[in-house]
Amino acid sequence: MTHPTRVGEPPVREAPSAPAPRDRYLDLLRSLALVRVVVYHLFGWAWLTILFPSMGVMFALAGSLTARSLKRPARQVIASRLRRLLPPLWLFGAVALFLLFAAGWKPGDDPDHGGTWGLLSLAGYVLPVGAPPFPWHLGDKAGLLEDTWAVQAVGPLWYLRAYLWFVLASPLLLRAFRRAPWPTLLAPLALTALLSTDLVRIPGETGNAVSDFAVYGGCWILGFAHQEGVLARVPRYLAVSLAALAMAFGLWWASGHLGPDGWDLNDIPLAQATWSLGFVVVLLVYSPAWHRLPGRLARWDGLITLSNNRAVTIYLWHNLLIMATVPLIDMAYDVPFMTERTMAALDSTYTMWMFMLVWPLIGVMVLAVGWVEDLAARRSPRVWPDGAPKRRRGGRPAKGA
Repeated sequence: MTHPTRVGEPPVREAPSAPAPRDRYLDLLRSLALVRVVVYHLFGWAWLTILFPSMGVMFALAGSLTARSLKRPARQVIASRLRRLLPPLWLFGAVALFLLFAAGWKPGDDPDHGGTWGLLSLAGYVLPVGAPPFPWHLGDKAGLLEDTWAVQAVGPLWYLRAYLWFVLASPLLLRAFRRAPWPTLLAPLALTALLSTDLVRIPGETGNAVSDFAVYGGCWILGFAHQEGVLARVPRYLAVSLAALAMAFGLWWASGHLGPDGWDLNDIPLAQATWSLGFVVVLLVYSPAWHRLPGRLARWDGLITLSNNRAVTIYLWHNLLIMATVPLIDMAYDVPFMTERTMAALDSTYTMWMFMLVWPLIGVMVLAVGWVEDLAARRSPRVWPDGAPKRRRGGRPAKGA
């Protein structure tokens, strides 16, 4: 756009508007969610699902970002989201399938995924509309890894399937939310309650996909409410009171429907849905919208920036890297000076050594394959995108950095 000018004067153009600064509070929440996911998959502590419901938080943040993006044409937004998601998945899928086939898995002969349908379902590693197949047991329990390593490595891909469904449905969900905010927000909760009864039973992976969509649908749409300003118009005391009631109901429901792992909310869909929804309401109601991390949090700025720039890489690879710590730690048993006492000490602290080792391995994986996320986003590849200014030779920051 140009302003009117006098004859002979060059036209004056408006400076392009600067991109909106990142909300560092939301970046902090995403980083905490990723750390909690890694810790949960390592230690398996059920109480972590109550302390910080990571999946609900991650879906809410993704819903907020998707609602902001839908100011552009929906087709462009969906294509952009797919472009950012699929290349990192393809790389992980290629490595996972190589390991599965090298270990002797034959999907055509698998009793759970046999025949033509089993081979066709491998397309889930290319476009995760459905769950990609994997064997429940592969190898020997006494081998290098447990015979359930494939489940642990590939199982977390359910999140990408649910994310893809939400992205595809977001244009319609956002339209419905703008017309009827509260019915749209509560509809997934009602569907979760219905699926928790004996009235409706959807078998197989279809049932799992519908259940995931229902359990976390309220959190995704809550991201809409945050982005559209609907949540901000609700009096804070009322929002927090309703959230507390939802969370109390979730714990009450969980107490009467404990699963094989006790209070693990992942095994109790209705409790997961209500607790996550209430928890996310509290987080978003008190959202401070930081453009810079305050106080002591500022020292973590680089790691928070890095984890947000490599969130897909960290999520995809973390479980495989957790298992990779086992053969590395096991080499310590062959050290010549190991005694029975030191071996017993290693046995008693084994999981802590896994915890300490997995983070450097994640860092190595970020260096090795994280740049695929940049290519997927049509950015120049970056080795370690932690927000630190680029430096010239001589140690001075580069101009414009």
